[in-house]
Amino acid sequence: MPDQQIYIGRFAPSPTGPLHLGSIFTALASYLQARSCNGKWLLRIDDLDTPRNIKGSVDNILRALDTLGLNWDESVSFQSQSLDSYQEVLDKLNKEEQIYPCRCSRKGQTARYDGFCRHNHINLEIPHAYRVKTDDTVISFNDELQGLMTYPIDEQGDFILKRKDQIIAYQFAVVVDDQLQAVNHVVRGCDLLDSTPKQIYLQKLLGYKTPVYMHVPIIIDEEGFKLSKQTKALAVDFKRPSEVIFYVLSLLKQNPPKEFQQATVTELLDWAIEHWSPMTLKNCKTINN
Repeated sequence: MPDQQIYIGRFAPSPTGPLHLGSIFTALASYLQARSCNGKWLLRIDDLDTPRNIKGSVDNILRALDTLGLNWDESVSFQSQSLDSYQEVLDKLNKEEQIYPCRCSRKGQTARYDGFCRHNHINLEIPHAYRVKTDDTVISFNDELQGLMTYPIDEQGDFILKRKDQIIAYQFAVVVDDQLQAVNHVVRGCDLLDSTPKQIYLQKLLGYKTPVYMHVPIIIDEEGFKLSKQTKALAVDFKRPSEVIFYVLSLLKQNPPKEFQQATVTELLDWAIEHWSPMTLKNCKTINN
């Protein structure tokens, strides 16, 4: 009987500022899912969008995760170190005529790209993006928390793989990244649920295996907005890391015992791994802070 495939998960923050509560919520869920399955938990820094990167953020993220006891396996990977791999896959898709150059501006566009550049000759000396050709494929997948999800892939038309400013698009980079790292389980926020069909479409196009997906709720503030750096979510105070872990476990509906309020980070995480029950979050897309 063949050995069961080892669980390989990952956490992939962007270095655009310190970790906020929403990031830690997702990181802890991802960590507990991996550890409860005796799997690996990898750390990848999504640093491709260079205009948004903030100096010192990587060190802050690593220090925060270390303080919270969320220890990753293997060395930290950086998307910026995989540029040659992205280009190699792009060249393959171009050779197979699966992508095309596009000089359209995103300003003023409707949600669905109309395919203007798909059948027009583009002067490659003019700054241009690359889009993937989509069709009427319907993508369906079973999310471990959100259930069966079904999306017509052409709802938004041909989507961008490489931006006009030469930055690799998130949808494309994450697919190549997960393949390179053999990631087979992805735990992330529900705000990325709509991105998953695009990524599965690319996985099928490239002959990659599709990971198992689990989209956990996102934390919202009193006004119903997602906690994010864009909404100026406050960075977490790490002077009392065990209190942070206890609070986030409560947000994850894990109901840690009250006596654990005085526990160490290690004791809390050991308890959380042993008692991890993501099904308490089933069909839940948002959680109030």
